[in-house]
Parts: sequence; C-alpha cells; structure tokens
Amino acid sequence: MNIHVLSLFPDMFSGVFGASILKKAQEKGAVNLEVTDIRTFSGNKHNQVDDYPYGGGAGMVLKPEPMFSAVEAITAGKQPRIILMCPQGERFTQKKAEELAQETELVFLCGHYEGYDERIRQHLVTDEISIGDFVLTGGELGAMTVIDSVVRLLPGVLGQEDSHIQDSFSTGLLEHPHYTRPAEFRGMKVPDVLLSGNHAKIEQWREEQSLKRTFERRPDLLEQYPLTDKQKLYLEKLKNNRLDA
Repeated sequence: MNIHVLSLFPDMFSGVFGASILKKAQEKGAVNLEVTDIRTFSGNKHNQVDDYPYGGGAGMVLKPEPMFSAVEAITAGKQPRIILMCPQGERFTQKKAEELAQETELVFLCGHYEGYDERIRQHLVTDEISIGDFVLTGGELGAMTVIDSVVRLLPGVLGQEDSHIQDSFSTGLLEHPHYTRPAEFRGMKVPDVLLSGNHAKIEQWREEQSLKRTFERRPDLLEQYPLTDKQKLYLEKLKNNRLDA
C-alpha cells in the first residue's frame, strides 16, 4: 500500500512514521509512507497557501490551487482514495479502517487553518473523516490515527496474522480483559479459568467478558450485533443482576 500525506507541517510525522508498527511495516515492504509539504505547490515566492475568507470572518482558508496541484502531481496515473481530515466528516470506525485497508493508494489532506476552500471538498476528495466530535489545531494528528489503524491491518504487519481479529470493534464487541504473569500481584489474582488449561471454558469466559464489557461501556454496539440465543440469555442475566443490585 502507498500512503501519501499532504501537510503544512510534515515534520510532525517523523516520530510517528519512524517508530513501532509503522516503522516495521515500512521495513517489511507492506506500506510506503510519504509526506509532502503543501507549500511546495504554493505557486508564489512567499509560499502562501491560505487567504482570507470571502464574506469576512475569522481565520484563514486553505486555497484550492495548492491542494489541487499537489494531489494531481502525486496521483498521476493512479486512482487513490483522497481523504480529507475534517471535524465535519464521517466518524472514523474500525469498519472504515478495514475498508481502507483494502485499498492500494491513499492520500490524506491535512488542513491547519480555519478550513478548506469548499471546492477542495466538493471536487477533489473521495472521503471526509473525523476522529471525533472535537476540534484539533490541524488534521495531522487525525491522519496519524487513521493511518496507524489502517496499516496494522495489512497482511504481514503484525507479528501474528490474527492479532487484530479479536480487537475491540473488529468483532462488533469490545475486547475481553487480558492478564499475564504473575498469577497474583499484590493480592490481585488472575481469574482461575485462565489458568485451568481448559480452552473451551477459556473461550466461553472471554466471550462472556466481551459481552459484559460491551454491555457496561458501549451498550449501543449491542443494538446492531447479531446475538445468539445463548448470548441473549447471558445479557438478560446481566440486566437482572443490575436491577437487583
């Protein structure tokens, strides 16, 4: 996969792209990550890429010329998904990450001012993505989040191919709790079932804990989840216990 980022502050990506999973993914050849300074395509000696908004108002607006020129230069002969990081965009989810992981070319546009000229939104991008209902200084941190989420899904990136399958949201539920050695720490013990060696009971415990955690923390996810009869009974038990408490 090729991922290209357009930003006014390309140095922000050095640490993130040069460490941990993203670094390993590049070393394995699973992904190629490139960052380009939008000012390179300003077309003027002052490298100005923004201007005052028509009609007045606070802040500066990113001009269309640099964005169009940059995208056209790096996508020549390609048909990438062009993603605008924007608080007005579609809320980013694990399902969206899995969708984007199927692509071969992604381009991320990161603004850093009041906003984008609307023509960029209307005629250049294929997707608008938001990572939540809050506003950041620019789109860079959001792009890093999305890129990390997508790249870890690519074949060969994680140490174990199925590592991401049981992640929270990948199954539609929140992930079950995890424990490691020691079996007891300051009086806090690992659940006996995890030490039993009985894989069937361990899987049952994990499924029930996943349901319990989702019920307690994100009950909205259960509204769309295809529950089995057994899972429905377990959730009824949880609800009754809550009412009795």
